[in-house]
Amino acid sequence: MTEQFLHYIWKYRLFDHRNLITTKGEVVEVKNPGIHNQDAGPDFSHAKVRIHGTLWAGNVELHLFTSQWMQHGHQNNEAYDNVILHVVYEHDADNDDGIPVLELRHHISSDILLNYERMMLIKDGLPCSNHLPVIDDFTASNWLERMLIERIEDKTKVIDESLKQNSNNWEQTFYHLLARNFGFKTNALPFELLAKNTPVEYLAKHKDQLLQIEAMLFGNAGLLPVNPINEYEANLAREYNLLKNKFNSISTNKSLWKFLRMRPFNFPTVRIAQFAALIHKSAHLFSKIIDVKNLKEIHQLFDVHASQYWDEHYHFGKKADVQKKHLGTDAINNITINTIVPLLFYYGKIKDSERHVKLSLKLLEEIPAERNNITKKFLTLNVQNDKASISQAFIQLHNNYCMHKKCLQCAIGLKIMKQ
Repeated sequence: MTEQFLHYIWKYRLFDHRNLITTKGEVVEVKNPGIHNQDAGPDFSHAKVRIHGTLWAGNVELHLFTSQWMQHGHQNNEAYDNVILHVVYEHDADNDDGIPVLELRHHISSDILLNYERMMLIKDGLPCSNHLPVIDDFTASNWLERMLIERIEDKTKVIDESLKQNSNNWEQTFYHLLARNFGFKTNALPFELLAKNTPVEYLAKHKDQLLQIEAMLFGNAGLLPVNPINEYEANLAREYNLLKNKFNSISTNKSLWKFLRMRPFNFPTVRIAQFAALIHKSAHLFSKIIDVKNLKEIHQLFDVHASQYWDEHYHFGKKADVQKKHLGTDAINNITINTIVPLLFYYGKIKDSERHVKLSLKLLEEIPAERNNITKKFLTLNVQNDKASISQAFIQLHNNYCMHKKCLQCAIGLKIMKQ
């Protein structure tokens, strides 16, 4: 038994209501368990309890043991003066403050305790994995909708902070977020540093010259070869030497970039070349993004490929088989899920634009579900996992609830517990 679980039992009245009596022998009838308080003070407020024929309204405090009232110093805290009932799992001491004590130990079903114990003892995988097939569609669908919104809102916190740092410059903020996403997980940090060291307005001054955009990005990334061995590399070095003096550029530490155990198409050199091509193709990209109507238009905006040199290179100076380095469908969908959707959602909330909020959710309905180790764990749940809206909800549920055993805060966990 934990205090959190005792709160859950009281909140949902999952105890035998017959023959409830205080430790002094007074008959108790719970009319309303009250409102669960997550902050300081008594655990439940606005409760209504009939004790020995008198209806009381006020606060209820819960502990595993009666003695914890004194241990926590509640007898000296005015915030607890309006407590009408002290609910405990086990009565182990008498208090002198006169507050009625109700012991619940013998009123809680062993089945509920067993369900909870089994879920808490699972070390790997989902605590409720054995019960997922019997969860009804209504419970699962409603909870996953909430998980989706929660995940998007978590992502918007980064946008909010970035917007403040950029003095409410949406274009610059989107540029930073987009750069971070271009690095995916492995190179997110150096890509973000690169964007901050290469302001978008500097690139805009040379938006018609792809070579100059590449020179600034590769140079500030610290990835330009020291000894160029071909014309392209020499041209990049020459342009960067001119531009770095013009803009007082700062190079990122080359060691920050990761190549090891990555697919060549995801090498930072290839991603920077694609990023340069996108900047070259689409000026004022944020303004274009907030005007899109569907996923197809986003794919059209991001339909870019690295310059010709990269058709036969993944590294500077190392030739490979000829293959155009298009920004693929999966990469664009990833950028849409992790950057564009949260941005449109947040923009809609800030600007009170229902269109942008709805669009952000609609995009996730158009993108296929991600297939990864997390989403595989939920295969037994009776939910059609064919859209990114569902897979994103699964990821939120897994990372924020299942892995932390927050089953008592999860609608699926609560349903299982009640069964």
